[in-house]
Amino acid sequence: MRLPNQRHLFDLPEGLTWLNCAYMSPQSHAVTEAGREAVARKARPWQVRPEDFFTESEALRRLFASLVEADAEGVALVPSVSYGMAVAAANVPVRVGQRLLVLAEEFPSNVYPWRELAERSGGQVVTVRRPPDGDWTRAVLAELDERAALVALPHCHWTDGSLVDLERVGARAREVGAALAVDATQSLGALPLSVERVRPDFLVTAGYKWMMGPYSLGYLYVAPRWRGGRPLEHNWLTRAGSEDFARLVDYRDDFQPGARRFDVGERSNFALVPMALAALRQLTSWGVADIQETVGVLTARLSAGARALGLEVAPEGLRAGHLMGLRNPGGYPPDMPAKLAARRVFVSVRGDSLRVSPHLYNTEADVDRLLEELDTFA
Repeated sequence: MRLPNQRHLFDLPEGLTWLNCAYMSPQSHAVTEAGREAVARKARPWQVRPEDFFTESEALRRLFASLVEADAEGVALVPSVSYGMAVAAANVPVRVGQRLLVLAEEFPSNVYPWRELAERSGGQVVTVRRPPDGDWTRAVLAELDERAALVALPHCHWTDGSLVDLERVGARAREVGAALAVDATQSLGALPLSVERVRPDFLVTAGYKWMMGPYSLGYLYVAPRWRGGRPLEHNWLTRAGSEDFARLVDYRDDFQPGARRFDVGERSNFALVPMALAALRQLTSWGVADIQETVGVLTARLSAGARALGLEVAPEGLRAGHLMGLRNPGGYPPDMPAKLAARRVFVSVRGDSLRVSPHLYNTEADVDRLLEELDTFA
């Protein structure tokens, strides 16, 4: 494996097998300590200076940008994927009859905004059916033509880790004049993604899964052409000159530069931002490519074992290395996750897949333990 096991950095009790990072990552000791210090700081508000409303959030903006090979001017701090997609939906023009493409069984936060946009614009949401061969890229490209105003995609499907080649789709979207909105929640932090290469119009991710950070703080990348667009809200921090608290009564129509106009109100969150900074520093230290390679060893072992049990797994070249769906032709009992949890083995069921999502705190022994448990249900 590329990286050594990192379990010692997390509060994971002996005998507990957490193969569920796609649900929520455990918090590292460093992130927890950053949170403790941040909460204690709020008890002494005289220690919070005016410049602190800007410095740490700007550091977080830069750190996220470096992770995705983007410019920091294109990064906004948002609370959720739904917020980021709502920003996109508020700015992408859709004419009557134009198509908005989404994947079948996509996560709801990347479906509901487009339904609402279609309803108010006269557009049409078109669902790309799950391809029998697992090749989502081919299926999307077959539907993506001049009729499309937008294509909204993940990097890998949230139920089973099956991949979408965002570079190919992005190139085709530009050819036909469609915007590309990416929900990278189930990939970013564990699977390399370059904004420079993909060139999405909008890319958003939650911060509490593979980004290893706190809940309710996420990231939105906005391409240059949209940075002068309409924000969802009008908070004081996003306006030009907001650093001068004495002059806030001199109302300004102009905004802070770049994508900062899309920041959520109170984006300086003095508890969550330090935690997110600690998480991104740790990810940067590990290296996302090395995370993918290391965890991929575990999912390769899982794939072989699952197939031996008669379970179906997406082909290796068409799935991510950090997230895998195991399909049982006969289906799973509704209480399957609860029964596994009772044995201190944690996974999720999403759609018709048993979703398994290891990280650097897992070992081959964890994979073997899950396979042993699944064998008892076979």
